[in-house]
Amino acid sequence: MKLKNTLGLAIGSLVAATSIGAMAQGTGAVEVEGFYKKEFFDSQRDFKNDGNLFGGSIGYFLTDDVELRLGYDEVHNARGDDGKNIKGSNTALDAVYHFNNPYDAIRPYVSAGFSHQSLGQTGRGGRNQSTFANVGAGAKWYITDMFYARAGVEAQYNIDQGDTEWAPSVGIGLNFGGSPKQAEAAPAPVAEVCSDSDNDGVCDNVDKCPDTPANVTVDADGCPAVAEVVRVELDVKFDFDKSVVKPNSYGDIKNLADFMKQYPQTTTTVEGHTDSVGPDAYNQKLSERRANAVKQVLTQQYGIESSRVDSVGYGETRPVADNATEAGRAVNRRVEAQVEAQAK
Repeated sequence: MKLKNTLGLAIGSLVAATSIGAMAQGTGAVEVEGFYKKEFFDSQRDFKNDGNLFGGSIGYFLTDDVELRLGYDEVHNARGDDGKNIKGSNTALDAVYHFNNPYDAIRPYVSAGFSHQSLGQTGRGGRNQSTFANVGAGAKWYITDMFYARAGVEAQYNIDQGDTEWAPSVGIGLNFGGSPKQAEAAPAPVAEVCSDSDNDGVCDNVDKCPDTPANVTVDADGCPAVAEVVRVELDVKFDFDKSVVKPNSYGDIKNLADFMKQYPQTTTTVEGHTDSVGPDAYNQKLSERRANAVKQVLTQQYGIESSRVDSVGYGETRPVADNATEAGRAVNRRVEAQVEAQAK
């Protein structure tokens, strides 16, 4: 009756698990199994032949690998030396450690635990009660993620009588209620490989300049990049017959100095000019003094190296306005300079 109840529990669990669809392995999984064992009794016992054991078990996975399993089986077809039937049962509690990972097709295992055996013989009163220490090993083959077939063997040491018995076994079982199977990671996209004959970082199929020399900066089309030219200009005005830089011009000179500091490879030429009033030779000298005055502000006040600043005077030879008017002459009394650089 106990065997029927055990098998009934196992079958019922299988049906229930199938119906609810909560089937998985790993931590938290419940495992039910029906099994057959062949019991090879120790020769010291008064048994004529070995027994066949049929039973079932239920287990719970404490982790992905460690299971606590409770099993029950009944002994059939065993006979004593007098030929009379021996019947009985075994109740076992084992810890099982599984190798590999949940959802692997094959999971070897080892087990250890204790069992209680109760045997009785037809025509004899009383029952033989024994406690066993068990160790075992085997493997489970998962036919699907839930159903498996198992084969293994146990060594059972009789603590009370000091003998050892062996029990190979096979079983079928089901796991459900554990962790869901992890989806396989999608393969990483394969990076597109393109040919780049001039090694400028632009693929040949879109490179409009496929023969660019080495170490040349290129644009998105693979052609030499055109550097942006930046420029600053200076225009300092002077009073009539004066070469003194007026205070309101210092800001413009500072802007030129700041630009040259930002682009330290640049140089400039400061050009002095006059209006047409006075002798040509005098105006030539005056234009030179005006150019030098601006150069001194650049180098002495704003720290630009003198080697980067030249000065030249053009006298009255390069007017930009009409010297016939006072307004035109005021515009011509000037110092000009400009600096260009390629922006990176």
